[in-house]
Amino acid sequence: MSKISIVGIDIAKLSFQLHGIDGQGHTRLSKNVVRTQLLKQLSKLPPCRVAMEACCGSHYWARQIQTLGHNVQLIPPQEVKPFVKVHKNDRRDAQGIAECAARPATSSVAIKSETQLDIQALHRVRERLIKERTAIGNELRGILAERGYVMRKGAKALRERVMELSSSPDRLSDLCRTLMLDLYEQWCDRDRAVERYDKRLKCIGKQDEHCRQLQTVPGIGIINATLLRCYAGNASQYKSGRHFSASLGLVPKQRSTGEKHLLLGISKRGNKTVRKQLVHGARAAYRKLLKMPPETRLAKWVQSLATRMHPYKVVVALANKLARIAWAIIRKDAVFTA
Repeated sequence: MSKISIVGIDIAKLSFQLHGIDGQGHTRLSKNVVRTQLLKQLSKLPPCRVAMEACCGSHYWARQIQTLGHNVQLIPPQEVKPFVKVHKNDRRDAQGIAECAARPATSSVAIKSETQLDIQALHRVRERLIKERTAIGNELRGILAERGYVMRKGAKALRERVMELSSSPDRLSDLCRTLMLDLYEQWCDRDRAVERYDKRLKCIGKQDEHCRQLQTVPGIGIINATLLRCYAGNASQYKSGRHFSASLGLVPKQRSTGEKHLLLGISKRGNKTVRKQLVHGARAAYRKLLKMPPETRLAKWVQSLATRMHPYKVVVALANKLARIAWAIIRKDAVFTA
């Protein structure tokens, strides 16, 4: 036990597989433990590096294991996959995690605090409510279109049409009118829930200094600020702003070989929600920066790109720039100046 330097853990709901290796990569521990015995088993080991895949529950276990004096490393699952041998099982998964952790070039995922996970959960629930609201609205529009009532895009047109039809009972059958009002009530319920979550995120953003500073950047509002804060933490795990934007999939995908350098579209790796919201924010800032005087560096840069590139490419490039600016603000406690 005293020779163990790295312990790989394949975590699950109730069963946990441990695989310990020494400095030469020789197996010193291979054991399956139940959930209630995991911390007790690890407390018997000398301080070492404990590696796990970054997945559901890994941040909780990482914080618990750190209290035992171990150094915890969370590894992206895509980096562990090449080390897992054929005929996959829990024992070989834990072995692959330990072997991957032994490589110096293996990247790590920062351990999230409870506050970060709380904000992340708020955003995930809010995102789900928005999808449900959109689905209910589309369903309502489809039902009314079958009766010959079409409407413009947007929530305002939907409300106006429902109010118009509800005040004229002779234009729809009783069953269709009842169904329309029921769907509209569901749509309003999701809309009110989204507003409640927006207010909670606004309160969180006011309490955090980095969130307040991020909101001074064009294209970054309360949603993007809290998303970036809970995703990046203190941003110490990223070497530079480019590493941070690359983790969000905002840099070109490479297919280069020999003397041929081929850059494709963005890689779209990492957190999909953060990337999507940054692009939405960049799209809003793009229109604003085009109208600003070119004295400011960011406006001058965007206007220069707009003369030779498609607007969609400029928007993605601006999203990449916003991610780098956000990293500098969080990591270096910098202040954004236009």
